[in-house]
Amino acid sequence: MKIVITGSLGNVAKPLTQQLVAEGHDITVISSNPSKKNEIESLGAKASIGSIADREFLVKTFEGADAAFLMTPPNMGVENIVENTVNAGKNYAEAIKNTGVKKIVMLSSIGAESSVENGPIKGLHHIEKFYNELENTSVTFLRAGYFYINLFNDIPMIKNAGIMGGNYSGDVSIPLVHPKDIAKAAASELVKDTEGKNIRYIVSDVRKSSDIAKVLGTAIGKPELPWIEFKDEDSLNGMLQAGLPKEMAELYTEMGRGLRTGVVQKDFIEHNSPVNGGIKLEDLAKEFASRY
Repeated sequence: MKIVITGSLGNVAKPLTQQLVAEGHDITVISSNPSKKNEIESLGAKASIGSIADREFLVKTFEGADAAFLMTPPNMGVENIVENTVNAGKNYAEAIKNTGVKKIVMLSSIGAESSVENGPIKGLHHIEKFYNELENTSVTFLRAGYFYINLFNDIPMIKNAGIMGGNYSGDVSIPLVHPKDIAKAAASELVKDTEGKNIRYIVSDVRKSSDIAKVLGTAIGKPELPWIEFKDEDSLNGMLQAGLPKEMAELYTEMGRGLRTGVVQKDFIEHNSPVNGGIKLEDLAKEFASRY
C-alpha cells in the first residue's frame, strides 16, 4: 500500500514508519523540517518536506495514496491554539477530499466526543466532525489515552517540591497510553479493510493518579511520593510560574477539570473499550527513572 504519514519522526510517527516499512509498504513521511529528510530516507521511506498549512503541498503529497495517518502537531503555537489545531485538520480534510484517498486513520484523543471541559482536546472534537463529513473515505478515529511521556513534565515538580499533582484527586482514574502502542494500533488500522466511520480507543493502562505517583515514586527511590490535588487557580498559577504560555496553561487547567468531573473519560468508559496496549505503567516507570 502507498501510505502517507504525518507527524514527521515524532514519538508516534517514527515507530509507525518503521513498522510499515518493515511490512513492505510504500511510505511517505511529511515533515516541515528539511533536516529530517535524510533520517526519513534512512528508514526506507520517502520524505515530503513542507507545511501542513499549505493545502497545495498536501494535495500533491496525498495524490495517489491508498491511506493516510493524520495527526496535528502537539505544538500549535502559544495563542489561538485550538483554532490553529482546527485549521490544520481542515487543511487535511480538504486535501483528502480533493485527492480521493480512500482510508484515513486520525490520531484523536479520549474526550474528543465532547466540545467542552476538555482543554486542547476540543480542537480534535471539531476535526473529527470534518472527517465524518468526508464521502467515500473510510475513517478510523484512533482515540488515545493520556500520553505516558507527558508524565516526564512532572520531574521538576518532584525534584523541587517532592510531590506529584494536578487539579484532580488521587482517586481519579486516568486512561494512559504509550506512543509505541499507538503506532502499533495505527499500523493495524491503516492496512485493515474497513468502511464508514469507526472509533477505536487505544489505551495501555488505566490507573488512579495516586497509583501513578506511587509506581513512579518507587522507581526513583521515593515510594511515598504523594499525589496532591490543587485548586484550579493554583494549578494554573503553577504552570504559569513554570513558564507555560497563558493560553496553554488555561487549556491544560480546563482539561484537568474535565478529568476531575469525568467529562474526558466518559465516552471511553461508556464504550467499554478494551485496555489492550502492551506497555503498562510499571514498564513506563523504568523509562521514567532513566529520565529522572
